[in-house]
Amino acid sequence: MISSVQNVSNLSMTRALGAVDTENSASSAATTMPGTAGAANGPSFASVIGGMATDAVNSLKGAESMSFAGIKGTATTREVVDSMLQAEQTLQTAIAIRDKVVTAFLEVTRMQM
Repeated sequence: MISSVQNVSNLSMTRALGAVDTENSASSAATTMPGTAGAANGPSFASVIGGMATDAVNSLKGAESMSFAGIKGTATTREVVDSMLQAEQTLQTAIAIRDKVVTAFLEVTRMQM
């Protein structure tokens, strides 16, 4: 799983999220720790976050293409506004998730061992 997280952190904007090695995350999810029986049956954390990031990027790209279509006159104002509001909601969700992850990380680093 660590290698999958490192793969995600090494992505550039041009390579997108398709470069994440899903085989590593699937093989690491098959290995369960004691006391977590059945936890590997669902999708891995890396695949869920990767899927959400891909959906967010696609939403933002869709809003951008819709705004270009509005400039060209091939899309109505309502379609452009709807796609922009959806992209804004997606961005706000991504920011909220990022904030929660950072807060959780900071709490873990403050723990005494």
